[in-house]
Amino acid sequence: MNSIPLIGLCRHRLVTDGQGVTTLVAFHDCPLRCKYCLNMQCLQADGIWKKMSVQEILDEVMVDNLYFQATGGGITFGGGEPLLRSREIVAFCQLCPAEWHIYIETSLNVPLQAVEAVAPFIDHYYIDVKDMNPDIYRRYTSRDNRLVQENLSWLASHDYCQKVTIRLPHIPDYNTEEDRQKSMEVLQTMGFCDFDCFDYLYVTS
Repeated sequence: MNSIPLIGLCRHRLVTDGQGVTTLVAFHDCPLRCKYCLNMQCLQADGIWKKMSVQEILDEVMVDNLYFQATGGGITFGGGEPLLRSREIVAFCQLCPAEWHIYIETSLNVPLQAVEAVAPFIDHYYIDVKDMNPDIYRRYTSRDNRLVQENLSWLASHDYCQKVTIRLPHIPDYNTEEDRQKSMEVLQTMGFCDFDCFDYLYVTS
């Protein structure tokens, strides 16, 4: 399997995106072009921190095995968009200790096959849906959210709602509190019940 471009590995994260101590494995590349992107390096050719194989990533994070097992923690895959590397995530999960918990931070704007591939291995999803309104989503990300909606429907229909935290930001100049409430109502009708609502803090230059 080819080397994987990463924007970083972040160790010793405590209850940031999962229980216990976690390590963030952040992949390069993303299908979105969000106006207030927090990780611009994931889009830049020179933003690659390092290229590593699945085995090399496992060897690197294995140093914290005792922390993971003692606290019920594990690995969070993020980025960028980690589901662009679903094949590599599956390979990693097949190699790592079964006691590790696996979390993923995703926009879910990927083909359904990627979601289906990793689903047996993911303990919890943190899904940044931006906004369920297609027009707002396109204005903010430069992409449509058809795949996001299809993947959310698949997760809901396969009883994964309890494993999902939906992130619903208020995005200055793009959506309102009313828009966010409408998104939440749509998602609640699908069966999702855990929401992380927050405001983007954006300062213009």
